[in-house]
Amino acid sequence: MMTLKDVKVGESCKVKRIHGEGALKRRIMDMGITKGAEIFVRKVAPLGDPVEITVRGYELSIRKGDAQLIEVE
Repeated sequence: MMTLKDVKVGESCKVKRIHGEGALKRRIMDMGITKGAEIFVRKVAPLGDPVEITVRGYELSIRKGDAQLIEVE
């Protein structure tokens, strides 16, 4: 299983599934990260957290822990 955390800077991926439950899963989906969404990894902070991505035409920074819940292909 490959997660968003594993995607390298400059690569794109497609959301396959979002793990987690309840409010956490809802928060991720409210940011526009839903099944089938294309994600481009723009950059990663020097210490690895957060990760800056482009999804649905806007830029977003998410924590490494949240990125680990997003399964991609």
